[in-house]
Amino acid sequence: MARPSRNTDDRFGPATSARFEVFRQELLMNYSNTYPLLQTIDNPAELRALPEDHLSRLAEELRGFLLHSVSQSGGHLAAGLGTVELTIALHYVFNTPEDRLVWDVGHQAYPHKILTGRRERLVTIRKKDGLSAFPNRDESPYDCFGVGHSSTSISAALGMAIAAALDHRDTHAVAIIGDGGLTGGMAFEALNHAGALDANLLVILNDNEMSISPNVGALNNYLAKVLSSRFYSSVRQGSKQLLKRRMPSVWELARRAEEHVKGMVAPGTLFEELGFNYIGPIDGHDLGTLVTTLRNLRKISGPRFLHVVTKKGKGYLPAELDPVAYHGVSSFDPNQDHLPKSKPGAPTYTEIFGQWLCDMAERDRRLLGVTPAMREGSGLVEFEKRFPDRYFDVGIAEQHAVTLAAGQACEGYRPVVAIYSTFLQRAYDQLIHDVVLQNLPVLFAIDRAGLVGPDGPTHAGSFDLSYLSCLPNIVIMAPADEDECRQMLYTGFKHHGPAAVRYPRGKGPGVPVREEMEALPIGKGEIRLSGQGIAILAWGAMVTPALEVGEKLGATVANMRFVKPLDQELILKLAETHELVVTVEENALVGGAGSGVNQILNAHGSRVSVLNLGLPDRFLEHGSREELLAQAGLDSDGIFKAIERLHQGVASSQQRLPRAIARKKL
Repeated sequence: MARPSRNTDDRFGPATSARFEVFRQELLMNYSNTYPLLQTIDNPAELRALPEDHLSRLAEELRGFLLHSVSQSGGHLAAGLGTVELTIALHYVFNTPEDRLVWDVGHQAYPHKILTGRRERLVTIRKKDGLSAFPNRDESPYDCFGVGHSSTSISAALGMAIAAALDHRDTHAVAIIGDGGLTGGMAFEALNHAGALDANLLVILNDNEMSISPNVGALNNYLAKVLSSRFYSSVRQGSKQLLKRRMPSVWELARRAEEHVKGMVAPGTLFEELGFNYIGPIDGHDLGTLVTTLRNLRKISGPRFLHVVTKKGKGYLPAELDPVAYHGVSSFDPNQDHLPKSKPGAPTYTEIFGQWLCDMAERDRRLLGVTPAMREGSGLVEFEKRFPDRYFDVGIAEQHAVTLAAGQACEGYRPVVAIYSTFLQRAYDQLIHDVVLQNLPVLFAIDRAGLVGPDGPTHAGSFDLSYLSCLPNIVIMAPADEDECRQMLYTGFKHHGPAAVRYPRGKGPGVPVREEMEALPIGKGEIRLSGQGIAILAWGAMVTPALEVGEKLGATVANMRFVKPLDQELILKLAETHELVVTVEENALVGGAGSGVNQILNAHGSRVSVLNLGLPDRFLEHGSREELLAQAGLDSDGIFKAIERLHQGVASSQQRLPRAIARKKL
C-alpha cells in the first residue's frame, strides 16, 4: 500500500518556512477561539437550514475548530482535516440520522462528531469518561455503526440498506471508506455482494493518496455532475434495457464503448464490472461539486460508487506535508511548524522489537518482516530502510499477511509477522489453518497486548492469551521487561514451529537491554522474589506490580514467562509450599493463563486456595492505560486489595486463613 514518506524535522526549507509563516498569520486571524457560524450548528437539521453559500465559511470554521481542539486534547487529526467538506456535504444532502452514514475505521469522523452535537465535548476525546475515538452507537444516534477496525463500512451499510428495503423505508445507506480501508479483502467481498443486489447503497471512496490527482479538475467535476444526474441515469438504464431486448449485439457494443469512454476519464471500470454506477473522481474539497453530485446520487437507486479525492491534513500546512506524523498526535502548538519531540528515556517495547528485528536480520538472511499496514505503529521503519527486499507491507489485509508468512515459511524462510493483538483477531482462521495446523515456523510479534488506553475497547488486546492458548503447536511468551522481550523474540525465532511474543503498549520497567541474545528454555518460569504463604504467579507486564505486592506481603513472586507451555513443575511446587496461589495476567480471565494453572492444579488434585486476577468480563472504555489498569484492579493497589478481600471473605466464613495473610493483618 502506498504511503506518504515520513519527513524529518528539517523538511521546511526557506520557501516552505515562508509559506508556513503566512499560514500561521492566517491561522491567528481566521481560526481564533470564536466560530460564529459553527456555534449555531448543534445538529445536522440546523446545518441543512443554512443557505448553500454559507457552507464554505462553515468549512473554514470547522477546520479551525478541529485543529484548535485536537491540538489541546490530542487525537486523530490529519484524516479529519481532509474530510471537512465531505462531512458537511453529506449531512447537508442526506437526512441524517434517518439516512445512515457509516464511517470506515473512524479516524476521519471527528468533523462528523462536531456537527452532530458533540462540539463542546471534543476536547475530551479519548480521555476517561470523554468521547470515544471512533463512532460509537452508545454515544450518538448519528453513529449508526460502531467502528475501529477497517474495511467494515460497506458490509454494514449494505446490511442497513437491505433492512430498509425489507421495511419499505425510503432511506439511504452511505459507506465512507478510505485511509487504506479499500485494501482490506472484506471491502471487496461486500462490493461483490452489493453489486448483485438492487440495494439503495452509496459507497464513497475517500481517496487521500493523491495518486489520481491529474484526473481532478473542472472538466472532471463537470463530467461527474453529468454522470450522476437523474437524466443521464435514466437514459443510461433505459437504453440498456431497450438494446438488450431488441438488439443484443448493439447493446454489447454500447456497453463496451461506454466503459472505454468512461475509463479514459475515470478509473471506475472495476466498480462498473462489480455492478456499481461509478462516478468520479471529484475534488473532495469543492463543496459546490460535492453537494450537487450527492444530490444527484441521492435521486438514483441501486448501488452507486462515488470516488472523492481529498488531501490528508488539508488546511494545515505541517499536516499536509507530513500526514503520517499528524495522523495521531498528542497535544501540540499549532503555531509551530513541527510536533514536540518526545523526551529521551527508556525505549518502548515497540522500539525494542524494531531494533531486534534489524539485529536478527543482519545475522540471518532468512528473516522476513511482514506487517498489515502498521509500519510505524509496529516499529518497522528502520527495517524497511535497511532491508527493503525483505520487508512486506500487505496493506490492511491481516488474513493475507498471515497466510503470506505461512507460504514463505514453507520455502525455508523465517517470517516475523508484526501485528497488533486486536488485529490478529481478524486472521484467526489463517492462524489456525495455515500456520498452526501445519506447524510452520512463523513468529508473531504481538504489539499492544492488554489494555491500550485512549483508543478504547476496539483496539484493546484483551483476548490473545485466550484465543492462542487453545491452539496446539504454538509457543506463547510474555516478557516481564525490556531485555526479556529481546530474548523471547530470539527464542521464538529459533523455535522450529509457531511462536508468539506478546508485549504491551509503551515502556517497560526500565531494565537495560543486552546486545547479546540467548534462547530461553521453553516452558520454564523463574522465581523473582522468595516468600511464604502466598505465591503470586504473574505474566508479562503484571510482574512489576506483582513484585510490589509481594514485597508488602512477604510473598513469593514468579515470573512465569510462558503461557504455553506452562511451567507445570514450578506451579505444582509453589502449590505444595504455599497456602494461596494468585495468578495475575493482563488478559481476559476466561481461557487465559490463570485458567491453565487451574487445570494443572485440578488434574493433580491440589487443594491449594487459588485467586485468579485478570481483565473483567466486560469491555473497558477508553482512558489512559494507567487509569484502565486501576479500573480493572491490575495495578499494585488493586492486586493488594483483591487479596485483602479474599482474607475478609475467608475470615467471615471462619475458615483457616493463610498464615502469611493473617500475619500481615491485611
